[in-house]
Amino acid sequence: MVIKGSTPNPAISADGTEPLTPEQIVEHLRTLRPHIPEFGPLPVSDAQSLRRAAHVADDLVQAATNTVGASPLVATAIGKSADVLRIDREDVSRWSNVEHELETMLKGVAAANLGRRYRLGLAALQTYSITRQLVRQSENADLLPHVEAMRRVNTFGRRRRVPAPAAVVAAPPKV
Repeated sequence: MVIKGSTPNPAISADGTEPLTPEQIVEHLRTLRPHIPEFGPLPVSDAQSLRRAAHVADDLVQAATNTVGASPLVATAIGKSADVLRIDREDVSRWSNVEHELETMLKGVAAANLGRRYRLGLAALQTYSITRQLVRQSENADLLPHVEAMRRVNTFGRRRRVPAPAAVVAAPPKV
């Protein structure tokens, strides 16, 4: 079964080039890291403290930039010129495009992997179901250990058992 819009293991892509292996893509992504200014994860506490000021409305950023441009006193106080703020604002916009493209790529890779997991899981469930039927015939008895192995590890469709509440033992009455 092929999921709509997917082609399992394409040999050649639409543009005539061979697809990259997952390992090659990871290698390419890792070579990009040193080329991204300020790249790196932040500790959760640091990220939380940055978020509030990082999400100030763009109108406020624009008004503040204009104020810095109009007042050398304010520019001195914050240590940045209006030109530097404009460049920072443009950088944010440009790097936001990169961020959105990477998010789109991540969602696409995750969707493709979901399709792969689906095909693999479906094949495993079909194998289990067919093998369970085959072992009913004595000529397929050699498959019994395989059915048992699959039965032990199969959690699909099983209900979770709710543990019975512990019995409460009443203490004997004090005399």
